[in-house]
Amino acid sequence: MSVVAASSLTKRFGDFTAVDQVDLSVGAGEIVGVLGANGAGKTTLMRMILGLLRPSGGSVLLFGEPPSRRTRLRIGYVAQGLGLYKDLTAAENLAFAAAAFGVRPLPVPAGAESGRVGELPLGVQRQVAFAAALQHKPELLVLDEPSSGVAPLARAHLWDQIREQAASGTAVLVTTHYMDEARQADRLALMARGGVVGRGTEADIVGDARAVVIDTDDWSAAFAALEAAGQPATLAGRRLRVPGADPGQIARILSVADVGASTTGTAATLEEAMVLAEEPE
Repeated sequence: MSVVAASSLTKRFGDFTAVDQVDLSVGAGEIVGVLGANGAGKTTLMRMILGLLRPSGGSVLLFGEPPSRRTRLRIGYVAQGLGLYKDLTAAENLAFAAAAFGVRPLPVPAGAESGRVGELPLGVQRQVAFAAALQHKPELLVLDEPSSGVAPLARAHLWDQIREQAASGTAVLVTTHYMDEARQADRLALMARGGVVGRGTEADIVGDARAVVIDTDDWSAAFAALEAAGQPATLAGRRLRVPGADPGQIARILSVADVGASTTGTAATLEEAMVLAEEPE
C-alpha cells in the first residue's frame, strides 16, 4: 500500500486551474521529489495531499484513507513559511509542537539556543522547523521547498537528515526548484502549468530533449544575436547552451550576425528539460 496515493487531483480557483489531473504516489522509505518553477502548482498540490485544501476534482489517500486528523498524527510537515512562531524561542516552538502530538520535545538545534526564532538566521530557523516536524516520529514527511534561501552547506546538512529519515522507513515527499536537490530523490515528478509533464528518474525526464552547445570567443555578441532571434542562451563553463534548438539554425543566426562560432547538438540537462517543459505548447 502506498503511503500517499493521489489520483487526478485538480484544483481550480475560479477560471484558473492551479493543479490539473495530477497522479502521484509515495511509498515507505522512498523520497519522491516534485520539481518545478515557482507557480507550477507544487504548493497547491501539497496542500491538497495534506488535506489543507479541498480538491476541485480527484482524490487522495494517506495510509489508505482520506486525509483527516488521524492521518495528520502520522505526518511531519514543513511548509514554505516554516510554521514557526517568530516571537517564541526555538525551545518554546519545539515544546509547543511536541505538546500538540503528546510527545517529548527534541533538543534545540545548534545555533538556536538563545533568542527568538525570528532573530535567527534562515538556515537555523529551517533546522528548528525540521526538528519540530520530526518530534513525533512521522511515517510521512512532507517538505515544501525545505531549503529555499539556505546556504549550500546548510542545505547539504538538511538533505543528510532527509536521507536518514528515508533510510529508517519514512516516506518523504519534497518540492524543490533546485536541481541538485532533485537529483537526490528516488523518483521525480516534473510540474509545469499545473500538470505533471515528466516523471521517473532524471534520465526519464530528460528523455530525448536536446540542446545546442556553442563555442565562441565573443560571448557578448553571441548572446545578443541569439536573444534578438528569440533563442536565449545560458553560459555553462566557457560555452553557451541553447535548449531545444537546432544546431544548423543556431549556426545561421550567428553567421548572419558575423559571430565566429561552432555549434554542436547534445543531450539536454535536467535544468534544460525543465525549461523546455515550461514553454507554452
